[in-house]
Amino acid sequence: MSWQCLALDLRDDPALIAEYERWHRRENIWPEIVASIRTSGIEEMQIFRTGTRLVMLMRVGADFDPQAKALADAASERVQAWETLMSTFQRPLPWAGAGQKWVPMQKIFDLAECAD
Repeated sequence: MSWQCLALDLRDDPALIAEYERWHRRENIWPEIVASIRTSGIEEMQIFRTGTRLVMLMRVGADFDPQAKALADAASERVQAWETLMSTFQRPLPWAGAGQKWVPMQKIFDLAECAD
């Protein structure tokens, strides 16, 4: 198992940010989205926000394949509808590639790697 960290921005509009957060409450997130996350090998996922910046932490199993997840998501009408809805709130990072939403972050420090 390993952790992955990704970042994305939201549009700078308090009403849109509140709506984005509302969609991510347990009672509002679509069951198909939760299922697509779990079946892909993502074991844990959390999203944090400060201002307009989002940070997603994912704990993934050894069998997690981001390309396979992307292909499965592209083939799912419901996931695509969710992504279209979420795009109304999201703003790609300035350095994101074309069509890229969540950008992987580079780990630069790990306390576990520091000797006593």
